Amino acid sequence: MTKFVKKQTKGIFAFVFLGGIMVTSGVVIAFPGIDPGTNPDFTTTGTPADNFPDEQRAQFCGSSNAKSTDYVREFSIPTLCTNPLAIVTDYDGNVWFAETNTGKIAKFDPVSETFTEYDNSLWPPGGRSMMWGIDYAPDGSIWYTDESFDSVWKFSTLDETYDRLSYPSEGNSLPQKLRIDGSQIIINDFTGNKLTFLDPNQSDDNVNYLSIPSPMDDSVTADFAIDADDNVWFTNWLYQQGGVLVKFNQNGYLESVANSDEKFLPLLDFIETYQLPVALLTPNGAVFGDDGTLWMADTTSSSFFSFNPISEEFTQYTTAVPLQSTFGNHTGIVKTPISRPYWIESDDQGRIVFNEQTANNISVMDPKSHTLVEYHVPSKNPYWADCDPGNGVIDDCGVAQIFDFTINGEKIWFTEWVENNIGVVDTTVPLPLEIQLQSNSLIISSGNSQEFDFTISSKSEENLSSVSLISSSTHDFLDVVLDNTSNSFQLDSGASRPISVILAVSDDAIPGTYKVLLGAQLPDIAISKYVTVTIE
Repeated sequence: MTKFVKKQTKGIFAFVFLGGIMVTSGVVIAFPGIDPGTNPDFTTTGTPADNFPDEQRAQFCGSSNAKSTDYVREFSIPTLCTNPLAIVTDYDGNVWFAETNTGKIAKFDPVSETFTEYDNSLWPPGGRSMMWGIDYAPDGSIWYTDESFDSVWKFSTLDETYDRLSYPSEGNSLPQKLRIDGSQIIINDFTGNKLTFLDPNQSDDNVNYLSIPSPMDDSVTADFAIDADDNVWFTNWLYQQGGVLVKFNQNGYLESVANSDEKFLPLLDFIETYQLPVALLTPNGAVFGDDGTLWMADTTSSSFFSFNPISEEFTQYTTAVPLQSTFGNHTGIVKTPISRPYWIESDDQGRIVFNEQTANNISVMDPKSHTLVEYHVPSKNPYWADCDPGNGVIDDCGVAQIFDFTINGEKIWFTEWVENNIGVVDTTVPLPLEIQLQSNSLIISSGNSQEFDFTISSKSEENLSSVSLISSSTHDFLDVVLDNTSNSFQLDSGASRPISVILAVSDDAIPGTYKVLLGAQLPDIAISKYVTVTIE
């Protein structure tokens, strides 16, 4: 019989360290894996909503009302309160995702626009677990992680059966992201402080795991990326205390083992580390671009970073400031709203894609044109932000907790954990605006300022109302000041509007190269470009 041992503290630990949940006055936060209380009030519905007391259902189950914009389309999952999370597509374009409140794998057929949910007879009644990682194998199987029960699951799309493998746990393990890499599966153990390799072709009774210990004690091990030479890169960090970027030479290790009489060699001999920048506190997602640059998402800020393995230099980028509808600020508690980039991937065009959890965005950055497009997801759950409760009906405030996404060609599929929807961004839809910069870079000395011009041009057949300016910097000593320009305006169809800003550098600025984001925000989309500013 399959034995499940649930660790009740893991949900809290993951949410605190993953940095994403906004806790504000008037908002009651609960976590998966936490009992709802001694005598909660329940209304039995016969749906997965019964895993939550009545008072928490609006927060965790959402409205299930699918919405759309010109760029994003949502689809409501037929079963209520499934809490979808990890998501992947197969070779035919079908979308597969894990339901964290049912233990099921579900499929969405984009052609017929129908859902199929596959019962999991091995799942314990009432079980809930965050399933962060998922991948599709060439043999038609889907592998995914399960943090509550320290498991790695296999679902066969051919015979519709589930198999469970126990994940090697010592203490407080949390198997998180998962990737099929040739004949092996790689998993990061977020709280277990290791990277794990396993052979998916072995039986449950004879599974060999190779675990790479982290060089940084008492830290977490976040997402990983594989470069063109099969080196595996991941980050170790302590919450709000910084950390290191780790490079594991897996080919060198395997070759040494093959040529040695020893079955195992000291793994740390095949590891190199690089100190993370002070500003990079919570690097969760990691991916390599097609030019060999490593990209990382920072979940406790509005930043994402690039790392050049040759020069060993980090570069910090910023997103636009989140729309107020995402954080509400009814009580005024939010002083500096942040977007929280979470996971990060690359598409077949070399673009970098990431989710902005508390900005409710799916974003696409083109490193070649230095353009950032942020697609706003329309569904929002008001119980995850500082929204005005009013009479219980709150419109367009909150976040949908977009925790995962997957790329299929020019479409980006994502899940809404607390709105019971999946959605898709169509990046082929023409953009309504174009940003033209005076230049791509400039040089400013400390204590000086410089005027900089850019132009916003309409590409829409309709007049664009509610256009607002985007002007974001990565550092306080590099300020962007509007030069007698209104921050909000209407832009007629086919019209252009020149914008002037002042880039001001303080006396205590640290010399170096920085990125400034300039562009325009519309209700459903934001389009910006990065200016490279060198401070001397």
